[in-house]
Amino acid sequence: MRILVLNGSPRFKGHTKQMIEAFRFGAETVGHRVDVADVCHLKIAGCLACEYCHTKGNGSCIQKDDMQSIYDLLEEAEMLVIASPIYYHGLSGQLKCVLDRFYSVAYPKKPKNLKKVSMILSSGDGNMYEGAMFSYRGDFLDYLGLEDMGVFTSHVQRTLRQLN
Repeated sequence: MRILVLNGSPRFKGHTKQMIEAFRFGAETVGHRVDVADVCHLKIAGCLACEYCHTKGNGSCIQKDDMQSIYDLLEEAEMLVIASPIYYHGLSGQLKCVLDRFYSVAYPKKPKNLKKVSMILSSGDGNMYEGAMFSYRGDFLDYLGLEDMGVFTSHVQRTLRQLN
């Protein structure tokens, strides 16, 4: 199976990346191909809502940036893994820009090979996943009708130093 992981963490050695590497190891060990896109280190602009993709563009976005590499990987992917730390009750902003740009290729129907979806989330607070879950359920399970392969979370407790 061809799997695309969208890493929404800017940290090269953070908890999200560690979870992705564990997933990748397991998936590749049993023969799957895993592509990881570190979206925070790409130049990807937000959706312009210009409708070019659905009028003149035949599903192609008018913006030509690093999102083109994501589109190429998404076209081949059979499974999508959305991985992110929780920032302000939801996915990282960089990852949200990528998901918004799916509009050109995933509306009104999903990419032809894409069948499954999963999510990897990390947070300093175990009660902060609901915003990300809302998007996961609504956008990927309900709207695109992808098979739910599970949501994996890691609650990382942090100690804040008191400021004097």
